Amino acid sequence: MAQNESSQVAFSILTLDKLVTRDHVYRKIIKLLDFKALCRDFHDAYSPMGTYGYAVEKGVKALILQFMEDYSDRQMERALAENLAVKWFCGFELNEKTPDFSYFSKLRKRLGTHRLAKLFQKINKVLEARGLLGKCFAFVDSTAIITKTQLWDERDRAILDGEKKLNNTNVTNYAADPDARLGCKGSKKYWFGHKRHIAMDAKAGIVTKVCVTPANVSDSEGLRHVCPKEGMVLADKAYCGRKAMQIMKAKGVHSGLILRNNMKAKNWDKDRWLTKVRMPFEGVFSFFKKRARYRKTAKVQMQAFMEAIVWNIKIAAATPVSS
Repeated sequence: MAQNESSQVAFSILTLDKLVTRDHVYRKIIKLLDFKALCRDFHDAYSPMGTYGYAVEKGVKALILQFMEDYSDRQMERALAENLAVKWFCGFELNEKTPDFSYFSKLRKRLGTHRLAKLFQKINKVLEARGLLGKCFAFVDSTAIITKTQLWDERDRAILDGEKKLNNTNVTNYAADPDARLGCKGSKKYWFGHKRHIAMDAKAGIVTKVCVTPANVSDSEGLRHVCPKEGMVLADKAYCGRKAMQIMKAKGVHSGLILRNNMKAKNWDKDRWLTKVRMPFEGVFSFFKKRARYRKTAKVQMQAFMEAIVWNIKIAAATPVSS
């Protein structure tokens, strides 16, 4: 009987493997990354479900696919149960029980931002070994993460409490996300939520650092969290302040800032060259989600790490290995 069951399991694995096409992008990712090695330090994050627990590397793979395919927890549950490629990628057998939707929120809580930061760094080390990081030019910028598009109810409650208006000094008393703030980029773009600061290596477009702050934190202040330790920083005019200059000097990197037209040190030829170097990365942020999936800075930081991991994996899977 035991031998018969073993044969059925082997047949299930073989059949599932055959059902996933040879050129499927999930195969490229599995070939690229050793998830057991990446998750070796995360075994204390096992999440027991029912009578047994799922290996943490299976859960991490599922979280990566959740952000890659933009699934909700319930959609991820269904994909694991019904999608053969998803089931194969995550390491489940054809007839094996898969987790329900509650597993993913529990796993995210157990992993936490600190472990995801480690996973992000470990994956980048793998990509560096493949020659995808040049460490010469780093593109730095920020973008909005919107928590809520309208704050009329919050404003009305603030006015009823005697406030003249809703602003960053009192919004924490009325908003569902106490860490979110009102932010502004330029003279017309306003939002309520957070700000994503990113440093991207200019060789292949790999995100090397990502940090989430409340929306009212300036780009120059955010540079402190994502500034590289070598090479040249490519950034726009929002980083031309004294604070950004001091941060780059302290980190020992060269300034590749495009200066404002009224600045005495502006070199028009240099800025035209810098604009061409920056151009391939200007549209990168359009691929990142503009809405926060969670509340509070720590959880939105977790979202930013997962989105950066997915971005880097996609870039690596689509880039031939350098000889």
